[in-house]
Amino acid sequence: MSRFTLPRDIYHGKGCLAELKNLKGKKAILVVGGGSMKRQGFLDKAVEYLKEGGMEVSLFEGVEPDPSVETVMKGAQAMRDFEPDWIVAMGGGSPIDAAKAMWAFYEYPDTTFEDLCIPFNFPELRQKAKFAAIPSTSGTATEVTAFSVITDYAAGIKYPLADFNITPDVAIVDPDLVEALPPKQVAYTGMDALTHAIEAYVSTLHCAFTDPLALQAIEMVFDYLPASYNGNMTAREEMHYAQCLAGMAFSNALLGIVHSMAHKTGAAFSTGHITHGCANAMYLPFVIKYNAKEATAASRYAEIARRMGLPGASEQALVNSLCEKIDEFNVKLNIPKTLKDFGIIEDEFKEKIAKISELAVGDACTGSNPRTIDPAAMEKLFTCIYYGTEVDF
Repeated sequence: MSRFTLPRDIYHGKGCLAELKNLKGKKAILVVGGGSMKRQGFLDKAVEYLKEGGMEVSLFEGVEPDPSVETVMKGAQAMRDFEPDWIVAMGGGSPIDAAKAMWAFYEYPDTTFEDLCIPFNFPELRQKAKFAAIPSTSGTATEVTAFSVITDYAAGIKYPLADFNITPDVAIVDPDLVEALPPKQVAYTGMDALTHAIEAYVSTLHCAFTDPLALQAIEMVFDYLPASYNGNMTAREEMHYAQCLAGMAFSNALLGIVHSMAHKTGAAFSTGHITHGCANAMYLPFVIKYNAKEATAASRYAEIARRMGLPGASEQALVNSLCEKIDEFNVKLNIPKTLKDFGIIEDEFKEKIAKISELAVGDACTGSNPRTIDPAAMEKLFTCIYYGTEVDF
């Protein structure tokens, strides 16, 4: 038996932020990030709509990019003090992911972070509050997923939390919120969405419910991401919907080792953080070549290429076309091809990669990858990505 879970309500279209006034409750805590929603006036609008609906509103501001365990704990305490019956998270993936974890600690103060790190091990939520998510970027799709990523900076590790309990009750996908995104963020989040859709399509848990969503998302990213990057607002609106469709697919089909690798390298090197979408974009073509050595995965990648109208008379030619298309996008979006190009120091890479590879194999996303991998093979794959060499194993 399989399960397919989405938010009960997904509102989409320009101006749908106003649906906040139709939430039924007494108190709402609004969790936001570093200030872009405030500067653009959307935070004030959200507060106004919630109050118009008859709710008392408290703010929890300043969730950092790649939210920390410490921020989650502070937010949970703020929730326990205020006692909301709605948690509303607005912003990029970070405040929404953080709020999902805060939700668990709000309702179950005695639970531990270690408990939540076990996939699908959350306690039963909605004992005190429901959850509404409003994305301001077009990539993570956390507004429709059963996932959250929290960073333990002391250990230098990102932990993906997974449980259908943390799928939001309401998603508000308003393209007005993404019109001011800087091009680099459009690029990284767009490639994150593409990775979500491709990994969902080839996942060992894909099914008839997830495949159409994944294919539609891939087609929309191919059609609209370059124009969105170049400032076309119609394309940017379509990308906001594409990333949401990709999220619906991967929340139910799960992901693969592109994400395992990105989770474990994001905070690992002294040269600076590797933004999640940038890491995914770099790793994706190499992982496709690794996975395509397995026949079932190769046929799935070839089907993507065929459906997207890419050239190729054979399965292998179609897989190559798909990789070339992704490489072409990365060039257009000014994304580095290799970890060396990104600026990771060679000696540090060599020193840390064995441990990173071991952690990546143990990541929650590895289990649904279409080709098995062990730490030694993972290290070889990372080495190909560092130097830009062919994946021939």
